[in-house]
Amino acid sequence: MDGVTRSPVISLVSETYEGLTTIRAFHKSAQFALKQQRTIDYNMRFNFNQTIGARWFQMRLDFLGALVVGGVAFLAVGTKATLGLAAAGLSLTYSTQLSVLLSRLAVFFSFLDNLMTSVERLNHYTSLESEDMTNESEVTNWPSQGAIEFESYSMRYREHLDLVLNQVSFTVQPGHQVGICGRTGSGKSSLMAALFRMVPAATGRITIDGVDIASVSVTTLRSGLTIIPQDPVLFSGSIRLNLDPTNEASDADLWTAVKQAHLGDAIPSLEFEIAEKGSNLSVGQRQLVCIARALLRRSKVVVLDEATANIDPESDRLIQQTMRECFHDVTRLIIAHRLDTILDSDRILVLDAGVVKEYDAPSVLLANKEGAFAQLAQHAHIDLAKRIVL
Repeated sequence: MDGVTRSPVISLVSETYEGLTTIRAFHKSAQFALKQQRTIDYNMRFNFNQTIGARWFQMRLDFLGALVVGGVAFLAVGTKATLGLAAAGLSLTYSTQLSVLLSRLAVFFSFLDNLMTSVERLNHYTSLESEDMTNESEVTNWPSQGAIEFESYSMRYREHLDLVLNQVSFTVQPGHQVGICGRTGSGKSSLMAALFRMVPAATGRITIDGVDIASVSVTTLRSGLTIIPQDPVLFSGSIRLNLDPTNEASDADLWTAVKQAHLGDAIPSLEFEIAEKGSNLSVGQRQLVCIARALLRRSKVVVLDEATANIDPESDRLIQQTMRECFHDVTRLIIAHRLDTILDSDRILVLDAGVVKEYDAPSVLLANKEGAFAQLAQHAHIDLAKRIVL
């Protein structure tokens, strides 16, 4: 239990350290200090009980050792005529060490029991069902155009749970930009999970360039798609390592991607060292590094999972400019946190409770004042009169 209650302490300390700026900005230091005190106090209860239990057990072992020594001494005195002084002395010597040996044995089994927690976790991980890695129909140079079609697609995360996507059907033309919006829990992220086959389909199918994604291996599928997440993931090391971990691209290609992502001023060379979790770069610059990584992959389908939700306006402008300049011939699916970032899309997909409510050009959707997208735009205080293009 000490190990189980210690994990929340470590997690809370790590989360507090990473969010220290936010905690101080919202004056929540006292609240988090109190939360840490409670978590540490809860852990110390089990630590104290463990210490008391160890002392209690040691006392019982000492008492048992004393009984053994007393019994050996009694037998030695009672059988001194036949046992002999040497044998009696040897028996007493070894009996006095019995309590020490028992104590060491108890410590060993206690240590072994703690180690078995790791074995238990490994056993749990090895028993998890692996993803389907079969290659029913391998394809080459796929996807080559980026046409995506959802055909009556439904999905649930567990067999006994409700559908998170229900009979979703829409088509994305090659090279088009589709903005995906909806309220929290509408199924936007689930749609992306379905595209990358993170969860198997309940019904229906998804095709890319006419190929059912369920008919190819997940390795082939995911290597043909690119995602730019909301929280950029960077490694400690050079910018070269972060852009091209497999060391396949040339220096010229790497530097071209850096410049196209408007990072030339922030990154002087490909050997520029990125600190742990990219702490020496701003959030916007980290996101631009992810975009440079996407440029190198040259995928025909790019997914942006609310990539501009937590960045400053200048970085947002650079990202939008990069998307227009460098991904104009690529199919882009953009999960929108702010509606004004997807108003220049070719199509807008509005989801609600896993169902497609609307799918059309932004001007058409905005013209329908009673429509779901127009209602979202009004709630976001977007001037519809200036946005509608007839």
